[in-house]
Amino acid sequence: MEKEQVTGKVDEVKGKTKQAIAGVTGNQNLHNEGIVDEAKGKVKQTYGNLKDTVKSADREAGTDIKDK
Repeated sequence: MEKEQVTGKVDEVKGKTKQAIAGVTGNQNLHNEGIVDEAKGKVKQTYGNLKDTVKSADREAGTDIKDK
């Protein structure tokens, strides 16, 4: 598992939380921040998934690039 997968999930949850709080308080700025955080988290997770896939394929090919 890549660190981007973990930090991405944290950002995604943080964004969803901000959106939920904004829904209760009516704070549009907080809602918008939540949308950005959630999107940022999804991008980080996708990047981490891609890195993980490339490393796995590299190991299977026998070249093992080691945490690059």
